[in-house]
Amino acid sequence: MSPLRLGILGLSPGNGHPYSWSAIFNGYNPAAMEGCGFPVIPRYLEKQKFPEDAIAEAKVTHVWSQDRSIAEHIAKATMIENVVDHYTDMVGNVDGILLARDDAETHYEFAAPFLEAGLPIYIDKPLALSKADASRMFNLQRYPGQIFSCSALKYADELKLSEAEYARLGEIRHIHATVPKQWDKYIIHAIEPLLSLVPQRGTLKRTQTWHEGEVTSLAVSYSSGLQLLLTALGSASTPIGIRVFGTSGWTDLTFKDSFAAFKAALHDFVQGVIHQDVRTSPEFLLEAVDLVEYGII
Repeated sequence: MSPLRLGILGLSPGNGHPYSWSAIFNGYNPAAMEGCGFPVIPRYLEKQKFPEDAIAEAKVTHVWSQDRSIAEHIAKATMIENVVDHYTDMVGNVDGILLARDDAETHYEFAAPFLEAGLPIYIDKPLALSKADASRMFNLQRYPGQIFSCSALKYADELKLSEAEYARLGEIRHIHATVPKQWDKYIIHAIEPLLSLVPQRGTLKRTQTWHEGEVTSLAVSYSSGLQLLLTALGSASTPIGIRVFGTSGWTDLTFKDSFAAFKAALHDFVQGVIHQDVRTSPEFLLEAVDLVEYGII
């Protein structure tokens, strides 16, 4: 089977995913990638071996950005053959879409033409900033699983627990997660791995949000007795970390490997396109967006 043809849209401020995601499929030009504006990207890409570490089942063949010069640089850095003048020019020329912008307020506008055209689409995190906006996008789906969205950190092995660790911790009672930067773009990196850690949460009972300067925190309690504390620390220096407390012990989980997480998420999207199945359930995504929204209110 020939590789799937993917089109990618970018670039939003502070988000280098059009460069990193495209490289994970296509490989990259090291000299051009040094000028991408995101120094961390060439540093983790140079630790990989291409083409062996690329996703073989798909290639990024088309790119669009709001500034053609940016699109042309993404294309040069990641060996994309086609730069289009308008993102809808991709319809009819690709098998799937990567909406690699994390400014969630634009997601409906960019996603709508592709959803209406029946193309599968990976929408960068967070899917939306409200359940109402997320539901609007789901209402445009032509088939189950057309929308794929996630924080790639949901796939990070270092943010998961083994069976032995679950046994050692006992019943999980409290989880405290911290992320750097602003709530609306970054707290999703904690929410999705955290929800995956405790799938049997029960129903949401209570939330409390507080803002102190650039710091936002959200406390959540569930009918199972589980309590969550989510904090976005603004400009404070912190890793993306999750501290899990159980009845028999506790543990710290710290995110480390961007390439592995991005690759795993992108590969899952591609497998969903190939097998035409649902990889991220609307219910999970709507619950995650709900928690994001509670922190904004």
